[in-house]
Amino acid sequence: MTALGLVSPPALAQYLRFAQAQGLERAWLLEQIGLSEEQLGHDNPRIAGEKLQALIALLLKQTGLPVLGLISGDFVEPHSYSVLGFITMNCTTLGEAIMRIAPFEKLVGDMGTTQVQALNDEIHLHWHCTYPNVQVREQMVDNVFASWIAYARWLGNADTEHPVRVELTRTAPAPAYAHEYQQRWHCPVLFNCPANKIIIEKSLLARPLRQPNPELRQNLEQHAQTKLANLTQNPSFKDLLTSQIQQLLNAGQLTQNRLAQRLNISLRTLQRRMTQEGLSYQSLVDNERKERACTLLRHSGKSSEDIAQELGFIEVTSFYRSFKKWTGMTPAQFRKAPSTK
Repeated sequence: MTALGLVSPPALAQYLRFAQAQGLERAWLLEQIGLSEEQLGHDNPRIAGEKLQALIALLLKQTGLPVLGLISGDFVEPHSYSVLGFITMNCTTLGEAIMRIAPFEKLVGDMGTTQVQALNDEIHLHWHCTYPNVQVREQMVDNVFASWIAYARWLGNADTEHPVRVELTRTAPAPAYAHEYQQRWHCPVLFNCPANKIIIEKSLLARPLRQPNPELRQNLEQHAQTKLANLTQNPSFKDLLTSQIQQLLNAGQLTQNRLAQRLNISLRTLQRRMTQEGLSYQSLVDNERKERACTLLRHSGKSSEDIAQELGFIEVTSFYRSFKKWTGMTPAQFRKAPSTK
């Protein structure tokens, strides 16, 4: 893997659509950064992150736009997010879509990491960009936030919904350009902040999306889990188990027999391998259930009964007991407690 990791071709293609709208020749841009049209095709799942950094630096030089990232966000499409885009399209609520970002964002690329934090009546969406070039990093953050806001409005048919505010670490551009942020986001935008984050009202998590399809979403998530596993170089046995447990839990088919079948080994071999590596089937399952339960309680409006059913508990009382054992709190207490992540 390269120093900047990898990026999916659709993520890079969003910047190319912006460039063409600015009158720049696509073929010339690709030649300058050492890419071909074939490398942007569907048969090539990943591109070196250095190519994306070089493209953004080139676009900055050619356009002279200090808000290049902000404007390029207008060119977002569901496919810009690889399979993650289609997963979010089929979610029921905005909260469901948001909670899919962090687990699957690596499919879009290694450009940064997302953290979701609940604070009172607000949700803080942090994004940390890992690219070292400061000028490029500023534009990437602007692009990610502009794309998120535009895409979320489209998903929820919510052109009139706006963030509470946006906080950026970058320095403020000239006043004329700073006005561009207000025009697009319709909220206060603060510069020179400690972190890059979008703050929204917690009530927006319940916003219904335009075309929910839970069955298709589950199938897409299974596909995404497979793609994630394939991105891992020489995954450990524990990684393989975790990936398959996640997929089986999505499908409501989680048993040790099913797990062994998915790994193409016998149940006895599965149990022996876990014993050899000091792994416990129940611990792996409990860890996945705990993570999902915490995420659902924080970032969805689902009832404890619905969450228990989704996690494969036959009785809701069993879910209550397990959750109290995992966290020391009841689901209701956890939902009301301040979030630290």
